[in-house]
Formats: sequence, C-alpha cells, structure tokens
Amino acid sequence: MSGAEATDAELLERAAADDRSALALLLRRHSAAVSRYAWALVGNQADVEEVVQDTFLTCWRKAGGILLPGQSVLPWLLVTCRNVSMNLNRARFRYSTDQLSDDILVTEPDNDARQRLRWVLDEIARLTPTDQRVSEMCLIEGRSYSEAADELGISIGAVRQRVSRSRARLRRAVTENEE
Repeated sequence: MSGAEATDAELLERAAADDRSALALLLRRHSAAVSRYAWALVGNQADVEEVVQDTFLTCWRKAGGILLPGQSVLPWLLVTCRNVSMNLNRARFRYSTDQLSDDILVTEPDNDARQRLRWVLDEIARLTPTDQRVSEMCLIEGRSYSEAADELGISIGAVRQRVSRSRARLRRAVTENEE
C-alpha cells in the first residue's frame, strides 16, 4: 500500500519501526491542523514552530505506544500539541520579567530606601557565602544565571536552585516584616 493510501494506524506502525517516510507522511497529512491549533495556544511564529516540531517528535518517539481512538492520529496530536504548548507557556511565564520604565530608575543613591529595606540586606547576610554571592549577582546586580554559574564555577541548575531558595527565604522575611 502506498504512503498516501495508508491509514494513520499503519503509518504509526511503520514509524514505530523507524520508517522516517511514514512520519513524513503523517507530518504532511496533519501539520496544517496542528499548526493552526498551536497558533491558538502560543504567542508567536517561533513558538508555533517549536510546538509543532515537539509534537511530531513526541509522536515519533511514542509511535509504538499510541492507541488511536478511531482512524486518525489527529486527536492524539492535538492533545499532545496542547500539552507541549502549556509546558512552553509555563516555562515562558516562569522565566519572564517585567520591564521597568526609565522614569522610575534611581540615578542617585537612595539612603532612605536602603534603610527601609535593611531587613532584606540582613536576611541576605544570613545566607551561606555562596548563596550570598549568587543573590548579589542575580537578584541585586541583575546578572544572568549563566554568568553567575561561570563566575562561581557551579552549574546553572545550582544557581537557579540557590536563587529560588533565597527568594523563598526573602518572601518569608517580607511576610514576617509586614506583621
């Protein structure tokens, strides 16, 4: 049976057997629908392309275990597309930052603000030396996790974990300080 006449189930079976042409046929058959759905879920073309690519890559990797509810793999692809989109959106939100407008930037030292936030500096001083340095670099100086990791000789994941732990500690301090 030629590729164009093959059912989605047959193409999945062939893809599970490492037949790249079967995946290419599935891609040609369903990529337009998956792309349209991805556009409804993410914000820009680069993200759509990433979501569609990850959706079909997941299909390729899991082809042998996909159980079709009917004749078409499209419902499975759309659910996978939604899950990939949600993961991407969560990651984008998690690492997003808000831009401060130029008119609120302080160009002169504000000793009053420094005194009001003395408890933040005191809380940072209670951290381990490495956590202190990571907090200073990432939270105060605004340097990237990658820069901090390179300078301190630790992994980016370790920097991310230390910043997260320090932020949680500072949040607790804020809560206690407001009471």
